[in-house]
This record gives sequence, C-alpha cells and structure tokens, in this order.
Amino acid sequence: MSGPQRHASAPAAELSLRNHFAGLALDRAELTRLSPDALRACWPQARVIVLDFEGHALGDDAGLHSWSGQELGEELLEAASFLGQNAGETAWFALPIEYLPELPRNGAQWIGLRHAAALWPGFDSGLFAYAKALLLWQSRARHCGACGAATQLVRAGHCARCRNPACAMQQFPRTDAAIIVLVRDADRALFGRQRNWPEKRWSTLAGFVEPGESLEDAVRREVDEEAGVTLRAVHYHSSQPWPFPGALMVGFHADVDNPEIRVGDELEDACWFGAAELVQAVREGDVSLPPPISISRRLIEDWLLQQLGAEALADLGRPD
Repeated sequence: MSGPQRHASAPAAELSLRNHFAGLALDRAELTRLSPDALRACWPQARVIVLDFEGHALGDDAGLHSWSGQELGEELLEAASFLGQNAGETAWFALPIEYLPELPRNGAQWIGLRHAAALWPGFDSGLFAYAKALLLWQSRARHCGACGAATQLVRAGHCARCRNPACAMQQFPRTDAAIIVLVRDADRALFGRQRNWPEKRWSTLAGFVEPGESLEDAVRREVDEEAGVTLRAVHYHSSQPWPFPGALMVGFHADVDNPEIRVGDELEDACWFGAAELVQAVREGDVSLPPPISISRRLIEDWLLQQLGAEALADLGRPD
C-alpha cells in the first residue's frame, strides 16, 4: 500500500498535507480526554493499538493490527492513552505491551515506523506516529522535573501530574522543533552529508531550534554553522511530524547570499549540485537521496520539479 497521495497543484497552505504522518484524519477530541464517563462509554467498541518500549507497533505489511476494548477488558482502560476518534466515530487508544503479556497476536508482528510508513495507508502510519511520540513522552515524564517525585498520568495519557501535593506540577507532551532547509543558488542546491550516514547519502541541512530563536533565525544559524553559507531570504515550505523520537520538522527553501562553503564540525562534507547533475548522479548510483517518507525528500523533489519538470522525478527511483 502507498502513503499519502501527492497533489502537485496543492496551494502553499496545503503542502504539509503531502508529507508523511501529516493530515491525520482523526479528531483528537480533547473533551473526551477530560471525561472519565465518556472514555468508559466508548471503550468497549474502541480500537486499541499496541506498542513496545522501543516504539514498534503490532501489525503486518498491510497496516496496524488493533483489538477492541471489550476484547481486552475494562480494567485496561486506565492504562490506555486516548488518541481520538476518526470520521466513523471509532475511538482509538494506544497501550504499551507491558500491560498485555498474554495478548493474542493473531499473526501480528513488531514493525518499526520507518518500515511501516513506506507501506501502510496514511491513516495507519499517522496514527502509529502519533502513538509512538505520545508513549515515548510518557516514558520520559515519570518523575516531576521540579521536585523529582513520581508522576501520575491523567487526561487519558496527555498529562503527567506530580504526586507530591506540595508541588502538583503538570507536564504536557512536548515536541522538539527542528528546521530543515534546501538552500538554492540559481539552478544549484546545497547538500551535506554526515559521517554516520549510509555511503553516498546526501541530504538537505537541518538542526534543532534553540531557545529564544525564530524558525528563520534557526535556518540562518544552522546553514552558517554546518556549511559556512550565508542566506538572504528564507521561505516556509511545509512541516512534518517526525517522531524519531519526538520532533516537528519545519521545512524551508532559502536563497543564498554568499555561496562559499566552509564545512563545519557537524558535517563530513558539503557541496553544490545542479539539478540535472543531481538527477544524473542518482541515476548512476553515485548519490543516494533521503527516503521518500522524509520532508527532506519532499524539499528536494519540489526543487527538481521547478528546475526540470515532472520527468526528473521519474528518474529518481527509490533510494536504498
């Protein structure tokens, strides 16, 4: 099965809907999270997905496997995290496998999100990404950051409240903002590679946003730190949830001011590729691009589309 459909004519405001894990057709139903009665009422017919500590989900190559709340038993409702309701009013929950040691697998296998995203329908992979990020946050919020006391999950898994009555601080799920950018210089684009990447892999530049920094400031700083290139204009492209482990990737195209490269400590190398040169290098096996599930690949494909037209994308194939 394929991921989200691509809409080449989508207006700029809708570009994020073309990215994997984005546009999840799920009402997160915050009022239901806050109502124990509402949660109990929807539990018997709800669908429950199961994840392990490493963030793998139970499923197969066709999609997620799920179990009904009635099948699992009402006693597990307290441990489950409410994800929301889809258009058919089906409620969805996530449970860590530690609460289900005797779970009947029904042929399901543990599947990682990167593998699943390349095969599953958009709803399944998006729901998996959401649950993975939420449960990972829960595993890291077991103690209060203010006083160190143990926390209790409330709001159906969306809040960790300190058990110390003198503190009672509440923590909420967090997402780390990161920028990712394709830098342009006329018909060339800037690519870098890290030392630990697969051989021949080249990609756009990226980095986390620091405190007190706008997204555009982060783009300028990261490009300067990694490649020594300065920018004159930064343009928002789209965003993508990226639960590896818990980031939001905010994508940009940017135009260069000074194209001279000075490779920093974070990269093994950086260079400029012309559009036709890049396509030729990919075709001949000299360059491997990021996988199709990533926003980096989307930034590159949209640039190639502008430079060379749709036929250039057909020449890219699927990277290793």
